[in-house]
Amino acid sequence: MSAAPGYQNGRRSAAALRRRRILLRTLAVLPVLVVAGLLLVHFAATDPRTTSDDAQGRQPPAAAAPASLDDRIAAIIADAGDCRVAVAVADVSGDVVETYGDDSRFFAASTAKIITAAAYYHLVEGGQLRLDEQLGDFDAAFQLQAMINDSNNDAWLLLMQRIGYPELIDYAASIGITYDPEENLLTATDLAVVLRGLDNGVLLDAEDTAQLLGFMQDTNNEDLIPAASRADITVHHKYGEVEGNLHDAALLSDGTATFALVVLTEDPRDPATDDVDQIQLIRSVTQAVEDTLLPTGR
Repeated sequence: MSAAPGYQNGRRSAAALRRRRILLRTLAVLPVLVVAGLLLVHFAATDPRTTSDDAQGRQPPAAAAPASLDDRIAAIIADAGDCRVAVAVADVSGDVVETYGDDSRFFAASTAKIITAAAYYHLVEGGQLRLDEQLGDFDAAFQLQAMINDSNNDAWLLLMQRIGYPELIDYAASIGITYDPEENLLTATDLAVVLRGLDNGVLLDAEDTAQLLGFMQDTNNEDLIPAASRADITVHHKYGEVEGNLHDAALLSDGTATFALVVLTEDPRDPATDDVDQIQLIRSVTQAVEDTLLPTGR
């Protein structure tokens, strides 16, 4: 995350004063000015802030998913039969979200708890709410952990009520998605946008981001994306499951690049039968994404 605006502005103001003093001095002696100009060119060329992503050991953002990934995900979705499937993949350092399958809204189930958590932390950062305030039998910090890590619905309700439904709608709009907590409908793209904003520090400050991401590990259900992920990949995720809907939304990182992966599935059969096929579908998509975008030994 960048430094606070005031700090940046202060740095720029001090630098401007120094440049002004240097300019006044060098105007008196032309050779010094020439040397100073050469030095400025040299340091500008080697300033790590202006070097490429590759020079700093980071991967540049992917402009589009490779055709091999498109083909693998298309085949997985084609084998899903009547099951509704939506997949979204986004490099968190870019602004492209690749989507596959159904681009309409799904009943989000517990994946939407990420939005509630982000909204609560946002209000804490703005001074409107506190983490140590009492919500039910415990404080808000405890309820946030219970909601995300254990997917506790009582904690979710308490937090939504404390934030306010209109405020949740407004917060969602402010981060670029349409979300009504009473409907609880989201697209795969919506969730990818939320995850990307969480990872790159757009939504919350560093401390709150780290805490929320911590809650998204070792959760009460590690059978979906985490179960299919390689040991060298760090996974932060939130699953959702209710009445034929089985979803997982995750951040996958190998230390050099991070991708948001969202897989939403809905079995239309009434009543929905065993969700083994949906579980395997989510795992297969995870493996396809990692093999293609986060290959070993790259």
